[in-house]
Amino acid sequence: MPSSDSPPSQRRLFEHELEEKLDALLFASPSHRSIERLAALLEPLPRKHQELVLHWAGVAAQTYAEIGYLIATLAPKAFERLTEKDFEAWVIAGLDTYDKEGLRPAMETLRDLDGFVALKEGRVFARFAEVEPRLARFVQGLSGRNLALKAGAYPWTDTETIFLPARIAHFEAAADNRRLYTALAVQLWAQTRYGTFAVDLEAELARWPEPMERGQALTWLAHLEAVRLEARVARELPGLGALLAGVRGAWPAELAEALADLQAPEATADTTLRWLEKFMARGAAPPAPTFCGRLEPGIAARVRAERIARDSETLRKALAAIRTALRGAAGTRQAAPNEFAAQLNSETGALEVKADGEAVTLPPEAQAAAQSLLLDLGEVPPEALTPAGDGAWTPVDPAQPGAPAPELQSDRKADFFYDEWDYHRNTYRRGWCHVYEMAVKPGDGAFVRETRQRHAPLIQQLKRKFEAVRGEDRILGRQPEGEEIDLDALVEAVNDRRGGVESSERLFSRRVRNERSLAAMFMVDMSGSTKGWVNDAEREALVMLCEALEKLGDSYAIYGFSGWTRTRCDIYRIKRFADAYDEAVRARIDGIEAKDYTRMGVAIRHLTKLLAAQPARHKLLVTLSDGRPDDFGDEYRGTYGIEDTRRALQEARRQGIRSYCVTIDRQGADYLKHMVGPAAYTVLDDAKKLPLKVADIYRKLTA
Repeated sequence: MPSSDSPPSQRRLFEHELEEKLDALLFASPSHRSIERLAALLEPLPRKHQELVLHWAGVAAQTYAEIGYLIATLAPKAFERLTEKDFEAWVIAGLDTYDKEGLRPAMETLRDLDGFVALKEGRVFARFAEVEPRLARFVQGLSGRNLALKAGAYPWTDTETIFLPARIAHFEAAADNRRLYTALAVQLWAQTRYGTFAVDLEAELARWPEPMERGQALTWLAHLEAVRLEARVARELPGLGALLAGVRGAWPAELAEALADLQAPEATADTTLRWLEKFMARGAAPPAPTFCGRLEPGIAARVRAERIARDSETLRKALAAIRTALRGAAGTRQAAPNEFAAQLNSETGALEVKADGEAVTLPPEAQAAAQSLLLDLGEVPPEALTPAGDGAWTPVDPAQPGAPAPELQSDRKADFFYDEWDYHRNTYRRGWCHVYEMAVKPGDGAFVRETRQRHAPLIQQLKRKFEAVRGEDRILGRQPEGEEIDLDALVEAVNDRRGGVESSERLFSRRVRNERSLAAMFMVDMSGSTKGWVNDAEREALVMLCEALEKLGDSYAIYGFSGWTRTRCDIYRIKRFADAYDEAVRARIDGIEAKDYTRMGVAIRHLTKLLAAQPARHKLLVTLSDGRPDDFGDEYRGTYGIEDTRRALQEARRQGIRSYCVTIDRQGADYLKHMVGPAAYTVLDDAKKLPLKVADIYRKLTA
């Protein structure tokens, strides 16, 4: 990485030089065609700033090219407010957000320079947790239905939940930031109330498929809708309109020509879309999104459609029940009603339903569904007033015969999230790996029984060796009393006396029982590459080792690991520290089978956590594997996975845990010395040697 102390004599890179470097770094970015403009933006920067931008844009581009492009684009503005150290922290904050929440939140984090500077300066924040209780009641009263509030990365709504940032520091005063929370909630409610999602926004945005263009279109759309919605709120709820105007201040100059059209009483979402097309055709950059909520049209459309279908079905079933009840009224009606009509009571806000001209009362859940449909569509659709058929709908009782069986419960016991080391960034990706811990599905025990029988002589030999280790005595020298004379101490005392120095009286030695305090964790590779004879060798090694360890009395556990990408890192429980080596454990050893990939760093972190919790003085982590770290896709395999595994082992060493790797990878020497250390691994050229070798290595490591 370039030093921040680059000599001042270094000249700045010219535009054509920057263009060449940026072209190599950002070739995968959809915005690559704008590389000339980007080079022109960076040319005025000092050389050390140019180098810093190129370095971090390249690092970010390895995660997602569009993030690298955005960092380079925002760099001149960022250096106006940030030191070089803060610039690096700002970039890493954006990359961390991408790791946890995805592309859009990461882009918003990087664009929010005000928020980053406020956090750095320790300005007074308003926090979502502080305003949520009052604001939730306000929003529910405003919306007329259960419109929930939750914390999110940025302000947006899926039409059932309003998401607001965990903290806001846009203004200097906390009270003004609390007002901004309220204003954002009103604006997002208005999106659900005044037809923002009544049009197919996804279809409209399809003409700008590239991520950068789509991001600009969404930002324009959010600003243009903010103008229209504020005008609509101001006409119907003047107090809230004044709140919105007070928070935003003056409209951005970029919106000036569209204001009159969007603020007209007849303006709709179609008006917004016409202006969006004009601005995008000009290639104009949208204003910074500081005062308005964002849009996620795809998610919102799906949630809205599901709710409309759900509410319509609830209403149809309620009408079917009413139809059956009216037909069954004793002698009062010869046939079920055929015509239903609905009208909104302007005073009460309730939906009044009539069947063949006779008023009927809707149950509460149907009334709520009708109200929700009115808010979504402006009216109850005719199909919702068509009864679903005779008879009231009741859910199936699972206890009844013939009812569908309940969904089987997963054997997943707990979820964990672990950081992962990214050597490109020289920092951790926070909460990047998702770990699922589960028990191995037990086998029938035939393999274990056959192994114990076939290797009975070797197992007895290992037991004797381990018993010898357990029975070894330790000699304590220089004792004041003991069974034997300590010759070294005696010679030293004679020499001291001849030299006129007072000699020590501690001239004896005594034997004490060697008390072992050791916990060992065996980490077994269950990746797909172990299928066949490697898997058999691993299971044989575990059987022989467990049989011998029972004589030694050490505390030990066995876990397997595999997975598929960072979002499904599986840890398979074979034997916990507290488990006895019994038939259940033997059945789980029997059930060990090849699974998927070898994301090793996260497995080491999880098993280190379990091992570190043991009360033993000495702790050992032994890995049985057939190859280098690997995972689906290209990101983890190669240097990235090796560096992450190396860092995980370093973390274990800092917790006082020794590690050792036994591998059957004949190319293991190429990377193991760097990954685990020069004296912490053994490479076997034949899997058949694994069972005896593992037991022998363990005996030597723990003697």
